[in-house]
Amino acid sequence: MLKGKSGSEAVGALHVLRPSLSGHLQIARADHWFKNVFVLPGIVVGLSLDPARATWDLAVRVVGGLAAVCLVASSNYTLNELVDGPFDRHHPLKCRRPVPSGRVSIPLGYAQWIVLMVAGVSLSLFISTAFAMTMLALWVMGCVYNIPPLRTKDLPYLDVLTEAVNNPLRMLAGWFIVGPAVVPTASLLVSYWMVGCYFMALKRYAEYGDLGDAARAGAYRRSFAFYTPERLLVSIGFYASASMLFFGAFIVRYRLELILSFPLVALVMAMYLGLALRKDSPVQRPEGLYREPRLMVAVVGCALVMGILLFADVPVLHQIFAPSTIMRGATGMAPSGATQWTETR
Repeated sequence: MLKGKSGSEAVGALHVLRPSLSGHLQIARADHWFKNVFVLPGIVVGLSLDPARATWDLAVRVVGGLAAVCLVASSNYTLNELVDGPFDRHHPLKCRRPVPSGRVSIPLGYAQWIVLMVAGVSLSLFISTAFAMTMLALWVMGCVYNIPPLRTKDLPYLDVLTEAVNNPLRMLAGWFIVGPAVVPTASLLVSYWMVGCYFMALKRYAEYGDLGDAARAGAYRRSFAFYTPERLLVSIGFYASASMLFFGAFIVRYRLELILSFPLVALVMAMYLGLALRKDSPVQRPEGLYREPRLMVAVVGCALVMGILLFADVPVLHQIFAPSTIMRGATGMAPSGATQWTETR
């Protein structure tokens, strides 16, 4: 019916559609629930500190916890669809989404947003208070990202930074599902945040490139009025560097074995960058990345190696990377002819 029509003509045609149950189900974006896989590292790292918690009770907590995360995430997705409806009309593909095409009742949509949040937070209370507070924080960040006057989605750099905060919040969710006595270190959480920024900035870069027209890009997403391909690439370099620097700080202090995973982590990040540089890049639609078999093999391989290294000790690594200092002579100068090193324990 819409083949061959322009974006504005397509929107006009789609507006004759009526609100429907399928439209309301679509804005909850159940197909995006796979992103909650970012909860799993928190579970695995928490178990590496306290393996005794690996019980059937934990399995029940994991199922309930993931269900709560999915409900809160769907609440945020619902809000995103409702608030972004007017802007999506300026996008050649997103203009066909349920809200701009008229398949969602706006009042019922906002009721759906609240009901999903209440259901998710209520379920999370059965896990723990800390987990419930994390879920509430996840929901609040969705409000900060979408709702004026803050609406950080419209602000360059803050759009990426605030949306990627969901990454460390998901890690905390996994951590609190396990419930170890300690909390994750700041270096690990910041690294997880920055790698989320890296992926999100690449999505922005791919979106900007495919829109092509700066005016259309700015109408679709206000932050694009500031962005340029060069500015986005510089920010991508910053996020990649920061994520690996903080990950390295965590490894050196707490789990040196993970240094062996560095090449695989770098490979995944490089492959993702390669995908972002494609025309009509799949990184614009992360829910469809499972269709990229090479990337999926690299991600699964990297995750398996990191999971093993969290539990398997490699003593020789601690000898190779042991801290050392220069041995100085009585005069305070290093001995002539050669530099001698001694390990400090």
